[in-house]
Amino acid sequence: MTSGDKSLQAKRFVVRGRVQGVGFRWFVEREAHLLGIAGWVRNNHDGSVEVLAQGTRDQLLGLHSRLREGPRAARVDAVEVSEAQPQAGMSSFRIEGAW
Repeated sequence: MTSGDKSLQAKRFVVRGRVQGVGFRWFVEREAHLLGIAGWVRNNHDGSVEVLAQGTRDQLLGLHSRLREGPRAARVDAVEVSEAQPQAGMSSFRIEGAW
């Protein structure tokens, strides 16, 4: 039996490169909705984009590969991944701090 493929997991992604001012957050929001992932995306002061995503292992793997590509205008240099605590009641995906 596989180890909890359907169980909820959460991961924090920090995407570095040319990822601000290129529609990256809207790209992430759209991909998260397509994949059925809950969480949020926001710009960080250091020029990176941070994503908190909650879903199944397969959903999160799908998002990770999309984050590595990014939208056309972006240049992704690195995607750092760390484990996060799944949050009860998180059911949608949103852009935080959008102007």
